[in-house]
Amino acid sequence: MKQSKSSMIVITGVTKGLGRALCEGFNELGHTVVGCGRSLNEIEKLNHLYQAHQFDVVDLSNNQQVQTWAKKVIEKWGSPDFLVNNAAIMNQPLPLWKISEEEFIKLTDININGVVRTIRVFLPAMIQQKKGIIVNFSSGWGRSTSPEVVPYCTSKWAIEGLSQGLAQEVPNGIGIIALNPGIINTEMLQTCWPDNASMFESPLQWSKKAIPFILKLTAKNNGQSLTVQ
Repeated sequence: MKQSKSSMIVITGVTKGLGRALCEGFNELGHTVVGCGRSLNEIEKLNHLYQAHQFDVVDLSNNQQVQTWAKKVIEKWGSPDFLVNNAAIMNQPLPLWKISEEEFIKLTDININGVVRTIRVFLPAMIQQKKGIIVNFSSGWGRSTSPEVVPYCTSKWAIEGLSQGLAQEVPNGIGIIALNPGIINTEMLQTCWPDNASMFESPLQWSKKAIPFILKLTAKNNGQSLTVQ
């Protein structure tokens, strides 16, 4: 059932996993979805399926691409009501000293710097409108640790600190939330936990509770570290 009030929702990493499930769910509720991802093929599919929305190929490790995309979005759609920083990658499960510098830098450049890049472009427009919610996807591994996923843990602990610190800087009307989505059977989980990933719910099952949870977030939640329940 469509909601009476439609929101404009920006989602990074929209081509698969949690981002794709959120896209489908928000669309069903009548919200406008603007998203980005790295796969040209998947972005073209989304633009064909959801012609009332907008999806673009963007590499979050490329600041110029992020700047160009976000400015185009704001010019066409205005300031987002929700910015969902979902895009992230996982390292291959290995002890830290066996993970190359290149892989570590690539992961942190997307998982941390990519989030910062989107915030730096979209947040000023939200501040100008005096409203908007930024949801930075954290993880259980942003509040705890495990072996062989140290780069990923590092990035998600950074998201927690980023979110809590930024929440102290924004004016009234803006909410910055670090959100642990929970454990979901995604390609990412299958990479680091192949024997047990199937025990958990699918992204579509998860989205049934995640979407109403996200839509209920307000500026009163600013600075909170929450978990989808």
